[in-house]
Amino acid sequence: AAKHNRVVDCLFELKVANEDTKSGFDIEELKQLLSEGIVSELTNIRFCGVMGMATNTDDETEIRKEFLNVKSVFDYIRDNYADKVGECFTQISMGMSGDYKIAVECGSTIVRIGSTIFGERDYSQIH
Repeated sequence: AAKHNRVVDCLFELKVANEDTKSGFDIEELKQLLSEGIVSELTNIRFCGVMGMATNTDDETEIRKEFLNVKSVFDYIRDNYADKVGECFTQISMGMSGDYKIAVECGSTIVRIGSTIFGERDYSQIH
């Protein structure tokens, strides 16, 4: 981004699901990152919110709990680190085709619903 004199909008990825395939910051790591001022030094990156993926399960109670955790972290960062993240910190990306309704109920502002729109992916065509 710096090479091309651009500012790129990004989200902090949170690890809320207890799955090996999911990654991201936990709240303590994110608080440390913000407290140390590292984010302020990244002048070509603008952090606009958080994102998280719930556990791949049909258990709606678990999904809701994880989405509410993402919302809670978002609120905490916005309320306690406003000077570090700025006014653009307004986005919560959570929810995919199978759970987007729960995500919206829990405060999501961005959902990823490609499978609902375009259908399931056909991985047999990938070489």
